[in-house]
Amino acid sequence: MKVHYKLEMFEGPLDLLLHLIDTAEVSIYNIPISEITDQYMEYVATMQELELDVASEFLVMASTLLSLKSKMLLPKPPVNEENEDAEEGADPREELVQKLLEYRKYKEIADSLREKELERSLIYTREPEDLSPYIRDLEENPVEGLHVADLVFAFQKLLRKVKSRNIVTRIHRDEISVKDRIREVRTLLRERGGRVMFSRLFAEDVTRQEIVVTFLALLELMKLKQVSCFQDRLFEDIVILARGDMETDGSTDDEIDY
Repeated sequence: MKVHYKLEMFEGPLDLLLHLIDTAEVSIYNIPISEITDQYMEYVATMQELELDVASEFLVMASTLLSLKSKMLLPKPPVNEENEDAEEGADPREELVQKLLEYRKYKEIADSLREKELERSLIYTREPEDLSPYIRDLEENPVEGLHVADLVFAFQKLLRKVKSRNIVTRIHRDEISVKDRIREVRTLLRERGGRVMFSRLFAEDVTRQEIVVTFLALLELMKLKQVSCFQDRLFEDIVILARGDMETDGSTDDEIDY
């Protein structure tokens, strides 16, 4: 019983030509067509003797090399003055040289990618894990997005409003403490569904003392994390929003004594 072996040493005729040129140590720009053609034909004949499958592209390249060899061996016609420049630049090997240069470029790129693939195959990565349990829980800032300057601007705006009003008479009322004002703000928030505008905390005849006490009460409530303040846009009215249940057992109020 005969055993037939199929050997694929070269990927195509251009690959074989490059091998022959590199082995002969000649320049790809000055290929000795006669010598390379003979070596190419010997390789094709060897493949046929070993009963290897010879692709049609190898036979096409063989005929091309034989054609170039015949052109290189034929004497050149005399050069006329009219076609002197054209004859000097004509080289039957030019098209083959360009194909070999382009094939070598892509072959080097393929070899480089193959090396990178081999290096990457030696790297083993670990499957991604859920790192959410390691994320620290950051405490929510009750005044996030609200700068101290915003409260100052609102305070100055109210002061200008008070100064511009013509006061005919002044009604004196009992002094109100910060603790009492906190209770009033809580009551107002419960009545308004937990949301009230900053300007709604003051009556038309508001005094400087009431404005200051109200600011202090709001700061205390924000410190106790019972309200949060924000603005939808710059210089707009400040929105006061209740956080959770506004009821208190009085333990925090006892700490406020002014």
